[in-house]
Parts: sequence; structure tokens; C-alpha cells
Amino acid sequence: MTFLSILCALLIEQLKPLRADNMIYAWVKQFAARMEASFNAGQQSHGRLAWLVIMAALMVPTALIYWLCTKLPFAALAWNILVVYLTLGFRHYSHYFTSIQIALSSGDDAAARKLLAEWTKQDTSAMDASEIARVAVEKALVTTHRNVFGVFFWFLMPLGPACAVMYRVAEYLARAWNEPEHMRNEAFGVFAAKAFYYIDFIPAHLTASAFAVVGNFEDAVYAWRNFADRWNDKAVGIILAAGGGAMGLRLGDTSKTAATMSAPDAVTIDGVAEFDPFPGEEAGTRALQSTVGLVWRALLLWMLMLLLLSTAVWLG
Repeated sequence: MTFLSILCALLIEQLKPLRADNMIYAWVKQFAARMEASFNAGQQSHGRLAWLVIMAALMVPTALIYWLCTKLPFAALAWNILVVYLTLGFRHYSHYFTSIQIALSSGDDAAARKLLAEWTKQDTSAMDASEIARVAVEKALVTTHRNVFGVFFWFLMPLGPACAVMYRVAEYLARAWNEPEHMRNEAFGVFAAKAFYYIDFIPAHLTASAFAVVGNFEDAVYAWRNFADRWNDKAVGIILAAGGGAMGLRLGDTSKTAATMSAPDAVTIDGVAEFDPFPGEEAGTRALQSTVGLVWRALLLWMLMLLLLSTAVWLG
């Protein structure tokens, strides 16, 4: 039933993509904002309590409805499909990626910068075509992991629908309580960030492994082992290092120094820590197409593994 639920949800999303600003997501964002406003008194413990309350408020009803649906024919399957459809985001932001690819292919760098700025919420005014492509590839790999492959992993757990909800909400809280300007360096969001790190630890490694298997395996493993630590977020580093190596692309901002990265291969030149460049070619328009191919191959690999697992459970 797990494989069928995911397959049906993916097919439905291809036909009717769920908008990123849909009513359910808007309600969750408002709920998280109200909890932050009510609990945030400057202490890490307050953030932990708010996180636990939100998770209980969303996971318990989801699990209870699933349990009730198991008493009715096909009801549990329908509920699983609905939850997976709501938690997956395979095509939430694909229009940005596709539009950036078209803009770069036509030489319209200005339009590509504008689209990338809307997608990533960062300043892109000084980016050239290569940097635009690189950032778009990085954003696409991380977004696909968090909106698709991470959901797959947690949906396989015993409380499948509830665990899928937990993963997506934990990912959102880690961003909402740490990334905005007014929330940075606040103790309130520390627990949310730590919780998502542990929740995402195994899925991130599985996604990186999938990229290695369906891409250039040797280069992916080499980049994973030697360059993943260059990103502040370890899970992101693993995904981008393996993904870049699998495609033969040079990812990561090589202008960063040891103050913001922790790679073991740093050397000091004139008192400034420099790093060997990430192996591979500079990202370009073709890199965007390579990313699409890598993601689809990884998705097919995940689906094959889910099919084999579901078949083994059914036969057992």
C-alpha cells in the first residue's frame, strides 16, 4: 500500500500540482507564527515546548484518522494518498527552475536573476549566468530532497502519514524560526534546527547515495568524502557534494573562507584560508538539464526500491 500511495500521489501531482501557497500550507504557517508569538520569551526551552506542541497538534490527529481508516476498505489508502499529496512538493517550485532554464538558454540573464531572487529570496543582482545556474542547481537538489525523498523515507515508518507530516513541518519550523532576519541568532529556534538535523540525517545520506548510484559514482563518492564539510549545513553539504560529483559540476561558493566553512583541506595564503576548488566543470545552461535528469533517475531508483520493499512485505 505504501508504494501505491506514493505512486498515486505522484501521478495526481503531475496532473494537478499543489500550489506552494495553498490553504493547508498557509494555515500551518499561521499556526507556527502564532505559537512563536505565544511561546517566544528568549529561551531555548520555549522553542522546544512550542515545537513539541505543534508536532503533537498535527501528528496525533493524522495518526488517529489513519487508524480509523484502517477499519474501512480502501479508506486507509485514500488517506495515505491525500497526506502524501499534501506533503510532497515535487512540482511546487519546478516552474521557477524551468523558467530560469529557458531564460538562460535565450540569453536573458536579467530575467533569470529576477526569477532566482524570487525563488531563493537572496540578492542576485551581481550574479553572472554561471553563478545563476549554479545556485539554481543547488536550490533544486536541496528542494527536491526535502520535498520528495525525505518524505518518502519517513512515510515508510510505522506511522507513515504522521511521520511524513512531522518531516515537512520540522523542515518548515527549522527555516521559519531561524532564517528570517528577526529570528537569526535567537535561542528560540535552536531546538527546531537541531531536531530537523537529526530527523533529516538518514534521509540526506540516502538521497546522496541515490545521486551517486544514478550518476557518476566514483566522483560523487569522492566529492562526498572530501568536500561535504564545506557547507555550514552538514546535510546540505552531503547532498550537494554528492549531487555535484554525480553530474561532474562544481558546486558551492568557492569565495568563502575558513570563517564560514570547515573543510580539512584548507591552506593559509597571506593569512587567509583558501580551499582547493570543488572538482568538476562550472555550471552552465546544460547543468540545469543534467539536474533534471539526475533527479528523475533518483526518483525512479527510489520508486524501484519502494516497489521491491512493498512486494517483499506483501509476500512475507
